[in-house]
Amino acid sequence: MDAVDTTMEKLRAQCLSRGASGIQGVARYFRRLDRDGSRSLDVGELQRGLAELGLVLDAAEMEGVCRRWDRDGSGTLDLEEFLRALRPPMSQAREAVVAAAFAKLDRSGDGVVTVDDLRGVYSGRTHPKVRSGEWTEEQVLRHFLDNFDSSEKDGQVTLAEFQDYYSGVSASMDTDEEFVAMMTSAWRL
Repeated sequence: MDAVDTTMEKLRAQCLSRGASGIQGVARYFRRLDRDGSRSLDVGELQRGLAELGLVLDAAEMEGVCRRWDRDGSGTLDLEEFLRALRPPMSQAREAVVAAAFAKLDRSGDGVVTVDDLRGVYSGRTHPKVRSGEWTEEQVLRHFLDNFDSSEKDGQVTLAEFQDYYSGVSASMDTDEEFVAMMTSAWRL
């Protein structure tokens, strides 16, 4: 394990010590700090933000973390990549139930969930906005799909994007049993 991985473990432990919503709280906080909507933070913003949250890294740790997620050498770190690395990895049981839910949605079996796949699984006809005439059923399904889609919102959700969404949910749930029960119920597996 390199120094940055060790630093991320330290930061993850500090977040998780705050309870089930520790990492989600950090994510919300950092998204608010990103005032320009660039989905990135510079070293100073990150250091101030962590300090305000009581999460302390020394200068060398901070520099290593920023260097790891500064994809383009601009001096800023990619916020989503940083938050993804901060989440604890999912257990095999959690990954399996997420994959089963994805497979249920991916009716075409091509590894990508689209609105067409959703049509075979869900109906948006009873959604209040469809009933009022404000949205079409297609818009409802697209809105639903956007929950799992990456920040680009291309109308296609891959297994990786679906897993990424649920890794955030997983970080807030203490036990595999609780997570698996939630997924089983939500997706009628």
